[in-house]
Amino acid sequence: MFKNLLPKEYAFFDNFARHAALMNTACQALLRLTRGEVEISAGIQTIKNIEHQADAVTHECIDALHRTFITPVDRPDIHRLIRTMDDVLDCIDAAVIRMGLYDIQTMREESIVMAEILISCSVEIQEAVKALRDLKNREMISTQCRTIHELETRGDEIQRAALRRLFQESDPVTIIKWKDVFERLEKSIDRADDVANIIEGIVISAS
Repeated sequence: MFKNLLPKEYAFFDNFARHAALMNTACQALLRLTRGEVEISAGIQTIKNIEHQADAVTHECIDALHRTFITPVDRPDIHRLIRTMDDVLDCIDAAVIRMGLYDIQTMREESIVMAEILISCSVEIQEAVKALRDLKNREMISTQCRTIHELETRGDEIQRAALRRLFQESDPVTIIKWKDVFERLEKSIDRADDVANIIEGIVISAS
């Protein structure tokens, strides 16, 4: 009877899966925004709404962590994973908020590429957290995490190239605006890489 009163372990994996799906949705919205497929203020609001939904999932997960006697993986790992996944969305939200604050009307090509990188990261994260449920395919998880690490390196390269072009071609005000946006997009990719590191640590701990 006591066992039946305990929160189910799989709820944490459901939280990870829901959050990863929201991350992917936000990245897709970011790509549409940078491609000019949506009106800028509408695109920003869409991402803000998704970020709020992700916050709710994060809070639900952490609340469950406080109430759960037995967890499927170490408590600190659950906390770090959901928080860091949330950081990815927070950074994306911060980037698009700056686009609105700075009244950016014309997107630069590198912002599109960075959005595409974030989509790829989110897809790998979705698959990796799904595989964490039973850890039957650890090699696949490792491959997904390596892919994210490679995407993070690519993100660094794109940011450096973007800044070089920005400094060569743009006026000081535009440089200030886009440097801030690029840094926040690159930080989003960095946080995705941190998610991969945490997942790798969970796999190692479960070995």
